Amino acid sequence: MAVDIKEHLTPPILLIIFLLIVSLMFIFPVLNMIILGAILAYAVRPISFKIQSKLKYSSISILLAMVVVLIPLILLVAYIVIEMSGMLSGFLATNSSTDINAALSTLTTYLPWEFDIASISSTINSSLHEISSYALNHLVKFASSLMNLTLDLFIFVCSVFYFTRDGDKCLDFIKSFVPEDSQAFFDKTIQSVQDVLRSIFYGHFLTSVIIGIFAAIGYSLLGFPYGIFLGVITGILQLIPVFGPWPIYWILFFTDLLSGNYPRAITVLLFGFFLSTIDMYIRPALSSHYADIHPLILLVGFLSGPLVYGIVGFIVGPLILGITYAVLDNYRKEYLMGDV
Repeated sequence: MAVDIKEHLTPPILLIIFLLIVSLMFIFPVLNMIILGAILAYAVRPISFKIQSKLKYSSISILLAMVVVLIPLILLVAYIVIEMSGMLSGFLATNSSTDINAALSTLTTYLPWEFDIASISSTINSSLHEISSYALNHLVKFASSLMNLTLDLFIFVCSVFYFTRDGDKCLDFIKSFVPEDSQAFFDKTIQSVQDVLRSIFYGHFLTSVIIGIFAAIGYSLLGFPYGIFLGVITGILQLIPVFGPWPIYWILFFTDLLSGNYPRAITVLLFGFFLSTIDMYIRPALSSHYADIHPLILLVGFLSGPLVYGIVGFIVGPLILGITYAVLDNYRKEYLMGDV
């Protein structure tokens, strides 16, 4: 074994390993942006190819495709921040203790026990104001730290551009190091990775967009304030397997129940069940055409991704775990089961 190690660990190999470790140390702080850029480049490439068929200039086509993809995302984030700031500011500026007292008084008439309404109302008001103040302060800190994200955003945009333009060259470069007897495994692995990306993009992100649109229309028709904003949040929550859209419509249900709007409370609850039901049909119909990924893999990715990579972990986490599963499954079929 010692002889084999010495045969493989030649000076050039040791130098390469050393340089790879040092390079990883340098790029690790922005590795999440590079990975996210490579993922988004996969979505930008088809659009850039279509534009390039008209313009014949690859760089301009890629930039236009990036604008088509990135501008809606930037506007979505800005919209969420602005709406949340407005809602929290409005809540803090409004004295809602009277409404809460009235709601509690109405609720206690249906209960067999007596409660100290003033004490409960004071506790609820204090808790809500503390939560709102914390959230508003967090938004202010986030806005003030946007300048610190300039480098990350620059690397992200550059990653999207260059992976879109030179993604094929990058794969060819990596493939040149793969032994000839493993070329088939490498090709199947790349195909599996593409299937996982399509499955998550179409089966999960597209599902969340559809659910969000349905929710925004439904909440607006039911007369809820910030109906579009609630639909956007519902679509985002739809990405998280454990949560889904139910926190929004349950909150709306209890809000209407406390305020005495019982018909709308029942309607929004039924509408929420409708959203959860159509998800069970839309998601499998879209994702089953590409890759069969166990829900637990996506669940772990969604929950652990943000702990490692921050907010972008909601995207990077499930993708990395899904790709890892695809690679292991492909290796099992290729080498352990003899499926050539």
